[in-house]
Amino acid sequence: MSTISRITVTALAAVVGMSTLAACGGAGGGAADTKTVTLVSHDSFNISKSVQAAFEKESGYKIRILRGGDAGKAVNQAILSKGNPQGDVFFGIDNTLLSRGLHEGIFSPYRAKGLDKVPAALQLDKGEHRVTPLDYGDICVNYDRGYFARHRTAPPKSFADLLEPRYKGLLVTENPATSSPGLAFQLGTIATYGEHGWQGYWKKLKANGVEVVDGWEQAYNDRFSGSAAGKDKGDKPLVVSYASSPPAEVLGKKPAPKEAPTGVATGTCFRQIEFGGLLKGARNEKGGKALLDFLAGRRFQEDVPLRMFVNPARTDAKVPELFTKYGTTIGRPTTLPPETITKNREQWIKQWSSLVLK
Repeated sequence: MSTISRITVTALAAVVGMSTLAACGGAGGGAADTKTVTLVSHDSFNISKSVQAAFEKESGYKIRILRGGDAGKAVNQAILSKGNPQGDVFFGIDNTLLSRGLHEGIFSPYRAKGLDKVPAALQLDKGEHRVTPLDYGDICVNYDRGYFARHRTAPPKSFADLLEPRYKGLLVTENPATSSPGLAFQLGTIATYGEHGWQGYWKKLKANGVEVVDGWEQAYNDRFSGSAAGKDKGDKPLVVSYASSPPAEVLGKKPAPKEAPTGVATGTCFRQIEFGGLLKGARNEKGGKALLDFLAGRRFQEDVPLRMFVNPARTDAKVPELFTKYGTTIGRPTTLPPETITKNREQWIKQWSSLVLK
């Protein structure tokens, strides 16, 4: 996440169809309604109607969904409303932003059911259980296969490739200050070029015409020429997205193509882990715990790949064939220790903003 994050046109239509469930304001409208549990998330959160209905039938709670922009914006809003949260559960804080949320104390400890099925490598707050790992994915540059075929040139494979003159003006990325994929991409360059080399890399990338937008939805669906949504309006054949984005472009197409219309530059990837947590001060704490258990359970976990196009955190969750066939497995994504991100994130973002946006 995710981190998407990664919704097809079909999935976007489902989101619009669910808009009647999304409240216009905070959870205050349901403050006295213990039959409603409010989930706060980013714009890319998506769940099948049947899966949502199953939770509501089994638990007796109705889900209200509040979407607050890209993950970075949603986390900022959760921090601003600390103590009087908009909802009961937050979905979508990832490892690039996690330390900030934990430092601000926006979550209450709760050990969700099913954590024994989640790899220890994903449990970054294992000792205190303030958050629960729910999915993971790799942030990578995606490319429009059709564009590069028409121009008879190979797509980039690495961060270094993006600096070549033939890719000048072709890449759109998200702002690290407002977008978790944008931040993950920045962190990938830091992991690759080091604390003393990444700024020089971004100077060159800026000179090579990189475009910056606020969030993933705008980058992928508006600016990227390879997405179904951006095909007729986007003019950027390179975009920072997910290694699992290509299956989103194949979903629902008949006959199924031999390969997805988009590809992944495998040498540009950074591992992202998304978490959910019980918001401190939740009006419906009991319902929040039930929802968090559900999000960590197999039914929701198996819904994740083709709704949000990320990998389920649970090892026993079945992944659809379409997701594995058209997605790209990244064997060695770049990573940074959480404590390194915690120590440097804010100054890195400020340095990036000063360097790239001015």
